[in-house]
Amino acid sequence: MTSPHPRRLLILVASPRRNGNSAALAQATLRGARAAGLDASLEFVDDHLRSLLRDCRQCRDEHGRCRIDDGYSDFFFDRFLEADGLALCSPVYWYGMSAQAKAFFDRMFCFVARSYPDSARVRQRIQGKRVALLTASEEIYPSIALSMVHQMQEYARYTHSQFIGVVHGQGDQRGGVSDDPREPLASAEALGREFFERAHADYHVDSLR
Repeated sequence: MTSPHPRRLLILVASPRRNGNSAALAQATLRGARAAGLDASLEFVDDHLRSLLRDCRQCRDEHGRCRIDDGYSDFFFDRFLEADGLALCSPVYWYGMSAQAKAFFDRMFCFVARSYPDSARVRQRIQGKRVALLTASEEIYPSIALSMVHQMQEYARYTHSQFIGVVHGQGDQRGGVSDDPREPLASAEALGREFFERAHADYHVDSLR
């Protein structure tokens, strides 16, 4: 994805804990991204979203705009759409992503739906980003975050984006990912550093080889 500005990476923490394992993975990603000279920022979903998705047919005002005034709209347009990459950091809750993470994606529907006056432009701008997933769980078996990986992969496919990687850390207490022998914090830092440089391959039967 080409852009006239330095490539912007939005690191989004979808955890209610400011000092938890998802936040630790996010901070490591931020260190790597800034070391590489990227325009990277870290945000918590809770600071920009207070409500679940509602029925848009009842929720829109006379101009077609969303009536939910919790800061999500400004964040979506000013930060997410302007970003070239998204690193989502979420704990594994009940073998899926957190409610914050799910609501962040659900609320996009307000602006993608055809009932939104500028939906065509939003659908165009939502495409082509690089996305990555960083997860933390108290359990360590290999498929613990598989449903989240699948959801992010399908999101990338649907939006013509590039899903470039997954980092998983295990910790049964806050900050516990630092003791994971697989060194997820080092992997997260490398992901941030290489976010826009990592090779991406998503072949189809008719792809040129």
